Amino acid sequence: MAYKITEDCATCGVCEPECPNQAISEGTETYVIDPDRCNECVGFHDEAQCAAVCPVDACVPDPEHRESRDQLLAKKSRLHGD
Repeated sequence: MAYKITEDCATCGVCEPECPNQAISEGTETYVIDPDRCNECVGFHDEAQCAAVCPVDACVPDPEHRESRDQLLAKKSRLHGD
């Protein structure tokens, strides 16, 4: 499933450069994650890097965007041509 950034976001921006899919951008009040680009870092890292580096634990799984590992790997291939 894609991740999302909650209202607890401190807008520090530490998550944005960690995303291998460029799914994170600065929103109006917090950073946001594009669920069409987020694949939980599957195929890149053992854990979602946004959640790993977030100092306030604002990056969490988004239950509205559940996907299997195969779907996440397919998304990686679509975005990176692998």
